[in-house]
Amino acid sequence: MDNKYISIIEEFLPTLLPNEDCYEKVVTQAMKYSLLAPGKRIRPTLLLAFCEACSGNVYNALPYACAVEMIHSYSLIHDDLPCMDDDDLRRGRPSNHIVFGEDIALLAGDALQTLAFESMLSEEALSKTGINGAKAAGILARAAGANGMVGGQTIDLTTEGKSPSLEIIKDMYSKKTGRLIKAPCVMGCVLAGADERKISAAEGFAENIGLAFQIVDDILDIVSDTNTLGKPVGSDKENGKVNYVTILGIEQSRKKVEELTNAAIRKLDAFENDTEFLRTLAAELAARIY
Repeated sequence: MDNKYISIIEEFLPTLLPNEDCYEKVVTQAMKYSLLAPGKRIRPTLLLAFCEACSGNVYNALPYACAVEMIHSYSLIHDDLPCMDDDDLRRGRPSNHIVFGEDIALLAGDALQTLAFESMLSEEALSKTGINGAKAAGILARAAGANGMVGGQTIDLTTEGKSPSLEIIKDMYSKKTGRLIKAPCVMGCVLAGADERKISAAEGFAENIGLAFQIVDDILDIVSDTNTLGKPVGSDKENGKVNYVTILGIEQSRKKVEELTNAAIRKLDAFENDTEFLRTLAAELAARIY
């Protein structure tokens, strides 16, 4: 599928990075290394696609879309650290801490997190989005925090080597992966001034696609290879992690992905504007397991 949003996202992202003409330039270089690494840009794409589905201005929404990518990039830097998942490869390249060291990688992640909010709450951004821009920033803050992505990572770490129930795993996925998929979908609607019906539909789409996305990752961790994924495979088993595939098996997990994807696509009926891009994106994300 041709992602019509990637070019404007990748053109705008570098403009938000700090100047490298300073003594601390190494941290900016580390931020740039991860933020501008080749990727699918799924999360910022979702924000712009939902903004457009609600007749919003995608260019005004760009700082918010890029902020989501910054939060995602910071989380990947930290996830790869030895104190977390201890992975040496990300997006087909050495992880940030392998290139810059653990200390600079940690600081680069911290700096990307704060840059996300600087970008969304700048005078220029808020002059175009007003109160809706502030609301969108709040949505992302809650999605990334202790009851969101950070909380999900905490559950992940504290259940290693244990036998969590499917309910706990689902809660972990909802927070660790799902919240940073739901946030951009809702943010796009909010930035466009959408009504509650559309916001609720976007939430439903995101909840389904977010869980499907993580189950697909679980399957790929078993059936794919490092060259294809651009990151180590088999890490869940190596770290003693229980996931959907461990409990349900590959075939039942694939059926669950199909069920969740179809449910997500049905939620798009709430939008009057063309949602073919979002429907195709949902289907292609699920198709990664075949």
